[in-house]
Amino acid sequence: MWGDAFPSFLIGLREGLEAGLIVSILVATLVRAGATSRLSQVWTGVLAAVALSMSFGAVLTFTAASLSAAAQEAFSGTLSVIAVVFVTAMVFWMRRSARGLSGELREKVTGALGTGAGVLIVTSFLAVGREGLETALFLWTTAQAAGESAGPLAGAGIGLVLSTGLCWGLYRRALKINLTKFFTATGVVLIVIAAGVLGYGLRDLQEGGVLPGKSAYALDLSGSIDAGSWYSTLVQGVFNLTPTMTWLQVLAYVGYLAVVMTLFVRGVRAPSRTTKTESTKADAAKEPGERAGKGEKAPRRRPTWVVPVTVVAVPVVIASLAVALGRPKPTAAQTIAVSEKECGNGFTAPEPGRQTFQMHNTGGKTSEVYLIDPSTSAVYGEIEGLAPGTTRALVATVAGGTYAWRCVPTGGTAVTSKAVRVTGGGSGKAVVPVSEEDLAAPLQEYKAYVNHGLATLVTQTRTLDDDIKGNHLDKARTDWLTAHLTYSSLGAAYGTFEDFDRKINGRADGLPGGVRDKDFAGFHRLEYGLWHGDPAASLKAPADQLVASAAGLQKAFPSQDFDPSDLPLRAHEILENTLQFELTGDTDEGSGTNLATAGANLAGTRELLTVLRPLLTTRAPELLPTVDGDIARLQTLLEAAPHGTAWTPVDHLDATTRAQVNGATGQLLEDLSPVPDLLEIRKADG
Repeated sequence: MWGDAFPSFLIGLREGLEAGLIVSILVATLVRAGATSRLSQVWTGVLAAVALSMSFGAVLTFTAASLSAAAQEAFSGTLSVIAVVFVTAMVFWMRRSARGLSGELREKVTGALGTGAGVLIVTSFLAVGREGLETALFLWTTAQAAGESAGPLAGAGIGLVLSTGLCWGLYRRALKINLTKFFTATGVVLIVIAAGVLGYGLRDLQEGGVLPGKSAYALDLSGSIDAGSWYSTLVQGVFNLTPTMTWLQVLAYVGYLAVVMTLFVRGVRAPSRTTKTESTKADAAKEPGERAGKGEKAPRRRPTWVVPVTVVAVPVVIASLAVALGRPKPTAAQTIAVSEKECGNGFTAPEPGRQTFQMHNTGGKTSEVYLIDPSTSAVYGEIEGLAPGTTRALVATVAGGTYAWRCVPTGGTAVTSKAVRVTGGGSGKAVVPVSEEDLAAPLQEYKAYVNHGLATLVTQTRTLDDDIKGNHLDKARTDWLTAHLTYSSLGAAYGTFEDFDRKINGRADGLPGGVRDKDFAGFHRLEYGLWHGDPAASLKAPADQLVASAAGLQKAFPSQDFDPSDLPLRAHEILENTLQFELTGDTDEGSGTNLATAGANLAGTRELLTVLRPLLTTRAPELLPTVDGDIARLQTLLEAAPHGTAWTPVDHLDATTRAQVNGATGQLLEDLSPVPDLLEIRKADG
């Protein structure tokens, strides 16, 4: 969290101190001039600036939230680049102005004292407003980079509170800071941070399709750097440097640092010539009325509350209108009736764009509801488990095309509504569903893979059995691992193996006698005995039982009911089990080979994705390259775990390596999570 909070802390401290210094100088000047009655005008301008900044932040947040994923990336990237421009300009401005800041503002206030209240309000508003807008913009972009708002908000809040205390100390003359050195030091740090934000913004523009080179990586350190470690989090949060960066990101980062830092350092070394001569020339250029502020007609007095309320309310009202106009209109939602006999009552052709449909189940059965293209059965949106008498919202983006509702009641026949035609708005993005026929070929390929694996397993378990009967326990340990890895690579079929899986690979958890329970059988029973010094005689019965179970599974598998819908589910579930059992060491009965088993699970996942690849390629072509990269990274980490012929137990891994393996597995799981939805079998009309 500190890595995400630090850039915002620095921005909050710096911008808060800059704005606070300005306000302090304004207030001190008025007090020394005996014009304390005008202090309310300064605070009015400050409040207006704060209202504008907060409203700007609200517009950024809520307007971006209503955009599509690609549009949000483009929006975020554009604002990141704008933020870099603002911060760069601010850094150079403060470097030039730090020495003469106090005198410059005193001149403005002195001139404002002779004019109406509006000038003083505008002076304080402009002085604080710029810092506020920069803070809101930079805070929004850092929150987008961090992927969460708690850290950046906390950091900014701490920075603003600290800057307020410093400004109060300066005002009371209890604390002195060399402004030139302060703004120089923080300027260097902010230039480095801005370079990272620039790289992050350009990456967003690439993800949004605005800039090319999305897959042209200049570096990929994800296999050797754990993205979830504390040091990686700190570097990513502070500098926005990630283990994987494109060529455009790297060139922009290096180029920005080289040019901007060089100019900044040269400017610091050059002596500042903000002298009294410039101030005198500025005074001479002013009109007599500006310098004196006397003899002018007093402005007409207005109610004291009008101006403050107006300048504070106007930004809020404008922001509210922007948010309201920028978000989808909930009032446009249609209420669609769903039941066992009728589907889509109340459905009329909607306007193109993002729409919310209120789906109300008027029947007596729970139903699944899909918004589809009736000609292709492509799905634009869905609701699962809509209970009788309930209403839930379905949000979908509607474009040019034909739309209908398909309702599938539990235990009933699918019903499809009358189709409507929507014109304009381009084409919508839909997921083309799969049928059992689509999965038939992948299922046959995977069954052939499992049959071959089971034949190998039977041979290997017999070899293991012979080792134990011959009292060759050292060889038995090696052959045990070989057979166990073969079985562990068949993960997508576990749900089909019925009771055989418990007999072949059951665990001692939950058994009354634990590892000595009579029902503890299979690979893990032999593992415990082989690595805990059990004599060969006590292992003969478990070994015979393992051989019989493997042979029984080989014989039964061809006639077992292998549900085609299991294939997409297992793409994710195999590695879920790996993360839960193998990478925690929960299934280790003494061999310390959990990482080898994780590698076998990974091989099984790769085989499953191979048979599913044709279907995934047509539905999500961008998914498989990402998953392939994840698998390669995880495989590299797992292959580095053994030392010679011995595997390192999970609980003996150093913290960094263990975090890398867990992080790579978690990333692969996240990238595999869309597979079940992409390849879900949906019921057709009856």
